[in-house]
Amino acid sequence: MDFLEPQDAMHLNAAEGWLGLGNCVEANAELEQITPAMRSHPDVLEVRYEFFAKEKRWEACVDIASAIVKLVPESSFGWIHRSFALHELKRTKEALENLLPAADFFPDEITVRFNLACYECVLGNISQAKLRLAEAFNLAINQHCIDEWKSHILNDPDLAPLRGMLDEVEI
Repeated sequence: MDFLEPQDAMHLNAAEGWLGLGNCVEANAELEQITPAMRSHPDVLEVRYEFFAKEKRWEACVDIASAIVKLVPESSFGWIHRSFALHELKRTKEALENLLPAADFFPDEITVRFNLACYECVLGNISQAKLRLAEAFNLAINQHCIDEWKSHILNDPDLAPLRGMLDEVEI
């Protein structure tokens, strides 16, 4: 993948900064100043995804994340975020189906297992959800980031049906 020219990288960084400040108008203005040929660069697409996600434009997010999966299938960003956007569109079964291959492609990616657990839980597949949640939890322990993930696991509304069973997955 080509590197961004300094001018384009500057606009991309500025867009990220504006998004961080919650100013989507200025973020979009910066993204529009990127050279047209570089607007499909994966780094630019990731920020574009974040822009659309802040605006809850989930269909656009699906399209952008799908493009990222095609451009850089070795990056988990597209896989995770495409399924997240599908889930936000209440297309959770499709989100699950699209994310399942990522479990094999990214064996150490906690977010993949966590999101699979959420989708399985929402779909009523409680035993699969518990299995995926246990996988996420074990990865978090092995990667020394369990404190960060514990709050996600205990507070995610998608996992509400598991609240009474979380002791079974050794949380």
